[in-house]
Amino acid sequence: MSAPISVLATAAPARFSEANRSSIDVWLTYYDEIVDDGHLFELRKLLSDEEVAQEGRFYFADDRKRYLVTRSMVRTLLSRYAPIAPKHWEFSKNAYGRPMIANSILEARDHLQDLSFNISHTRGLIALAVSRDRDLGIDVEHISRRQICLDIAQRYFAPSEVADLSCVPPARQQDRFFEYWTFKESYIKARSMGLSLPLDGFSFQFPHHRAVRIKIDPELRDDAERWSLWQYRPTTDYLLAICAERGDGAPPCVSMRKFTPLVGEVPLSARHLRSSEPC
Repeated sequence: MSAPISVLATAAPARFSEANRSSIDVWLTYYDEIVDDGHLFELRKLLSDEEVAQEGRFYFADDRKRYLVTRSMVRTLLSRYAPIAPKHWEFSKNAYGRPMIANSILEARDHLQDLSFNISHTRGLIALAVSRDRDLGIDVEHISRRQICLDIAQRYFAPSEVADLSCVPPARQQDRFFEYWTFKESYIKARSMGLSLPLDGFSFQFPHHRAVRIKIDPELRDDAERWSLWQYRPTTDYLLAICAERGDGAPPCVSMRKFTPLVGEVPLSARHLRSSEPC
């Protein structure tokens, strides 16, 4: 085992400023880049006993590593937004399995009551979205390693989406499928209801190559104008979508950073594909 890495200052979390309440922070961690055993050892120290036990239950080494990095990533990053040490975060799940903050520390109450986050991961990449005063969902897919079956779209997508997909040239169908899929995943995660929402009960339209709109069946009791949408290509292998509440003010803007837990961060300029409105 190599020597543990030096840990950067993380004990004093940065406060989430009022100016940033109109923003959504997206953090991306390419966990394959973490190869040092000492680094992984330090990350494991941040996990709860339950999380350490859960890590050991995964059969495949990649799943164990992804879980370890995901949990340490969430803990270290949330400590940027509230005065809670990474080790001391507590989590629960709602009725649909979505992770939620469960801390009840009085000193941090003002920082926790409007803090929202959502996680997505795929082979090689973990994405975390954080914001204030809004529900949000994020989804990321490794589209070059997954082969889609159009039967899935025909079974679960809205008729308009199936019709559009059938008109796309075969060479583009893989990308178009995941353009729909990531938006759908981000929406059901923003609603915190998972697959209890029927995937054909809402649909996405692309008025032109840079735009997206959502249409929602009245039975889902939601307003399409409530949501802002974005889609990015962090690299050629990955597709990422975000769905977030607009709120009362101006539509939120998205900032993106590449992050390595206990090491640091760098700004990231991902290729912006489309959005529901300009930022």
